[in-house]
Amino acid sequence: MTVRNALPRLASAVALGVSLATLGTGAQAATEWDMPTPYGDRTFHTVNIREFADDVREATDGELDITVHSNGSLIGHAEIKNSVRRGIVPIGELIMSRLANENPIFEVDSVPYLASSYEDARALWDASREVIAEELSEQGLRLLFAVPWPPQGIYTQEEVDEPEDLQNLSMRAYNAASERLAQLAGAVPTQVEVPDIPTAFSTGRVGAMITSPATGADTKAWDYLSHFNHAQLWLPKNMVIVSDRAFSRLDEATRQAVLDAAATAEERGWEMSRQETEDALTVLEDNGIQVSTPTPALAAKLEEIGATMTEEWAERAGEQGAAILEAYRASQE
Repeated sequence: MTVRNALPRLASAVALGVSLATLGTGAQAATEWDMPTPYGDRTFHTVNIREFADDVREATDGELDITVHSNGSLIGHAEIKNSVRRGIVPIGELIMSRLANENPIFEVDSVPYLASSYEDARALWDASREVIAEELSEQGLRLLFAVPWPPQGIYTQEEVDEPEDLQNLSMRAYNAASERLAQLAGAVPTQVEVPDIPTAFSTGRVGAMITSPATGADTKAWDYLSHFNHAQLWLPKNMVIVSDRAFSRLDEATRQAVLDAAATAEERGWEMSRQETEDALTVLEDNGIQVSTPTPALAAKLEEIGATMTEEWAERAGEQGAAILEAYRASQE
């Protein structure tokens, strides 16, 4: 082979080597995460975590790319936590109280009237966050942030004035607390996920539900019911968790970018939730939903149920629950 013939081949080989090296470096540096959430694209929680993903992508110059899969399209709600724990996905969002059967501390934000305002809900979160984070850490999970839903109320197809109006109603329940409240109110708890709510009402599977103004607006509740009682029972939170294993594989700068974006998402999410409450109530009323507050008789019954459930929760939660309540009540003094 002559030198003249060899040069083009050598140049091609060098170019190919550079390309492969560049490709290899890029493949090694870039990380892609799939993130499931059970909620639809219009839900403010989903909007918030998409912004979180954008913030991470921007802060890391695309080296960590999080793709959000909404509406349970990738993994169902019931399986998100275990899927993150098992490494099927590295990160996910779920409602915290769904884990109540594992440990009662996860439903501290779903005890009726323990914290029914945003100020109280934030104080309760500050009092419980460390305990909850430690519990998750023992399972190889890291808590990134949590954002509350608007205060929970009661949706029905008929007006509810008296406690007796709830008796024998089939009531949608989404966690242990809503199931227990339904039982204490004399209703029949029925498990229904958010995407299935309209069908459940239209088919008569349920006649009432406890959920937020936001969920009612997102699912166009006026198409299948007529009343919303803004009882402000509790403010349950969604939390975003990440696998410790997946998180530890990131370099230090990327890990810090995730933590910074999470802190921003939590603050933004709480403000979004407050605004969502106002906006959703307006949307419900504008579309013909009759929005009311509990009558004295109904309020008394709900508060009685709340007192019972607080005692039951404290007994189940043991020392962890006692520590949370002590810190929370101290912050209220």
